[in-house]
Amino acid sequence: MGLANKHIVLGVTGGIAAYKSAELARRLRDRGARVRVVMTKGAEHFITPLTMQAVSSNPVHTSLLDPDAEAGMGHIELARWADAMLIAPATANFISRLAHGAADDLLTTLCLATPVAISVAPAMNQQMWRDQATQDNIEILRKRGILILGPAEGDQACGDIGPGRMLEPDELLAALSGSFRSGMLENVKVVVTAGPTWEAIDPVRGITNHSSGKMGYAVAEAAAENGAHVTLVSGPTGLPHPENVHTIRVTSAQEMYDAAMDETAAGDIFIAVAAVADYRPATAAEQKIKKRSDKLTLELIRNPDILAAVAKRGLLFTAGFAAETTNVEMHAREKLTSKGVDLIAANLVGGGEGFGTEDNSLMLIDKTDTKTLPRMRKSLLARRLIEEIAERYHAKNPTQDPR
Repeated sequence: MGLANKHIVLGVTGGIAAYKSAELARRLRDRGARVRVVMTKGAEHFITPLTMQAVSSNPVHTSLLDPDAEAGMGHIELARWADAMLIAPATANFISRLAHGAADDLLTTLCLATPVAISVAPAMNQQMWRDQATQDNIEILRKRGILILGPAEGDQACGDIGPGRMLEPDELLAALSGSFRSGMLENVKVVVTAGPTWEAIDPVRGITNHSSGKMGYAVAEAAAENGAHVTLVSGPTGLPHPENVHTIRVTSAQEMYDAAMDETAAGDIFIAVAAVADYRPATAAEQKIKKRSDKLTLELIRNPDILAAVAKRGLLFTAGFAAETTNVEMHAREKLTSKGVDLIAANLVGGGEGFGTEDNSLMLIDKTDTKTLPRMRKSLLARRLIEEIAERYHAKNPTQDPR
């Protein structure tokens, strides 16, 4: 699993190894990642913001109090934008400030404000690395779940030989890519539906909805990152195929039903994210319907219920989405019961919420509990959702738990 389309905040602090950060940013972009660079004042003594802007193709962030950045709240905007943070190089001073919760510049503040994984690549003199204070700070960061990458051993700029060299860009890329993977769903077959459906009225008109497919695609990608064998059954969208996901393109609800039933016959988890049309025209005109009268009456018939049909098989863990405009929890719990599924992920739509947006929030409802996942980018939300689904799946199927 690579770094394609991942949003990476690259933090650069004031050490001689900062010269490697330009190559690191370029390599990240070569892998398909989107990169935003945050530099400390010390870093600017070793490499210029203009250089980092050129290799990242984005403006470089250096100031905490920037009135031009999201009304002065640039750290919050960056925190929401990121999929992961990588601090390379990370000096002994920065590591100390991070360990003790400092928020006295943009980079330390961003580390406190972001919910995403943080990786730190130490770079310092070998004696500074060995000093007990540094080792204590590193242990604090490890206990908080921060990934420590390196350091390597070898010749140092000061002439010493020993541990403290920043890992090379290729090593950091491999570690960062691996940080998105886990074995929570290793060898589990997951089927995801996504996007809208299109129910033809005639060759040029149809019944559809505002679903962009972004959430379903993010869920499929997150499942693949966690080791699953993923099939995505997608309605009409303009989105590219997610990496390492088998994608089946369909148009109508009936086509999505047929593909979902085929793919779940030997599946383990089914996640119904698609916004499927409840009804379709009883017949579709073979030629374009001409405007000949003031009224046109369409007879609509019910489409098959994909989620309920899969749930009736009783062999899978089933999760569905409920897009509601009012009384979200009440309607979602009714759906949970009527369809006989294990989990409903409900969200409010309309008025700029849900469809077509880059972020969302979810209310997770099962037979015993309700849990809210706060608003965040859909890629991050999908990873949180997959963690919740994996936990529930293994609780229901304890023999399948890779742990």
